[in-house]
Amino acid sequence: MSGVAGMLNPARRRGRRLAWFLAAVVLSGSGAMWPAGPASADTVRDTEMWVLDALNVQPAWRITQGRGVLVAVIDSGVDGDVSDLVGSVRQGPNLTGVDTPPSSPDWGVHGTWMASLIAGHGHGQGDDSGIIGIAPQSRILSIRVITDSEDPNFSRYEHESISRGQQELATAITYAVAHGAAVISMSLGYSLQSAIVRKALQDAYEHSVVVVAAAGNSGEQAGVSATGHSPYSFPADYPGVLAVGAVDQQGQPADFSSHNLSVQVAAPGLEVPAQGRDGQYWLVSGTSPACALTAGVAALVKARYPRLTDPQVISAITTSTTPDSRPAGGYNDRVGFGEVNAAAALAAAGRLATASRPAASLAPAAHFGGGTAAIPAPPVQPRGVGILVLYCLLGACSLALVGIGVSRLFTLGESAAGPERAMAEPGPGRPVTRIVTGPPGRHAAPRGRGDGAGEQ
Repeated sequence: MSGVAGMLNPARRRGRRLAWFLAAVVLSGSGAMWPAGPASADTVRDTEMWVLDALNVQPAWRITQGRGVLVAVIDSGVDGDVSDLVGSVRQGPNLTGVDTPPSSPDWGVHGTWMASLIAGHGHGQGDDSGIIGIAPQSRILSIRVITDSEDPNFSRYEHESISRGQQELATAITYAVAHGAAVISMSLGYSLQSAIVRKALQDAYEHSVVVVAAAGNSGEQAGVSATGHSPYSFPADYPGVLAVGAVDQQGQPADFSSHNLSVQVAAPGLEVPAQGRDGQYWLVSGTSPACALTAGVAALVKARYPRLTDPQVISAITTSTTPDSRPAGGYNDRVGFGEVNAAAALAAAGRLATASRPAASLAPAAHFGGGTAAIPAPPVQPRGVGILVLYCLLGACSLALVGIGVSRLFTLGESAAGPERAMAEPGPGRPVTRIVTGPPGRHAAPRGRGDGAGEQ
């Protein structure tokens, strides 16, 4: 397929100017994807076994295979007619703003790979040929928000504004929630946050939809060594989103996998077999397949325990990683808490689902320092209505007495001083007399001539 060269071309790999499309390996020479060749379908399943073993999926399938769960794949579109997905895909809206028809061989390349890793059911007698997804009995809701680099309209899509791209993503999330998705898988990322996307994610959380996203393929970008971590990708770094890094067949972090504090778990992401838009089998690399595989595990959990919330499912997955994969100290920014373990995640989810709920009438003393019994009595006893009425009467009497006293003082002052006379305007050669009210028995008299100064 001619898309291999295009996907490895750094100039075309970004998707949008400030967003990157997390398809395959980011650096040329790392082996992004290639056809599995003319090998038989049984060989494809054999090639896939290391992935299934790494995620400990087969014991989980004895409990559930994801029946009844709808997984929204927000991506470049999913071809539901390929052999390993036929009958399992529901088509949602195209939100890219471009009109490439689904009949185009370059439509839905990346999205079909991802969907096969989640819900592929194989084909042939007993479905024992081709790709088997992590949740093979789940169903896919395809919502197209990005285009592949070989899409005929990729250039138009790439030049759309960032704000429009974020609005498309927010609309896709909201659509997925409204149409019954229990899990959302997003193998894509933007370098900037968005209020409208965050609002859409809040809607998903409130409806207990589990959201999984790729951590990014920026592990080998220039400048990472200087900062000590890869640039953050959104939606991977939003609260409540399970961000997934990539590991190789030996469980080691892939060089391209972004490492920062958004990473919570890791899953296979190097040369992972998947079915393509052309019906052929490809080896795909990146945090994209790691995200899709983890979304499949989330689908298994939701199928068995549908009432668990997004935080509970994420907790079940992050606390049940394969012990040998856990980093020293329990966490690092390359593999998070370790590699996803499907069977262990189901067991952890079962414990969360059956955990006893706290009693509705929980005693305050258990959490608030002794509760009401530990609160000392008030230092002053509350007063009754009778006491308050008495105080009001005493206050009124006091005000009346004060009024009488003030009135009496004014009466005495007026009788001692007599009527006050206005001051005359001074004139030339004439004495000025100024009358000033003084204490009883005294009066003011002029002490000079012509200036009215010096009152006593």
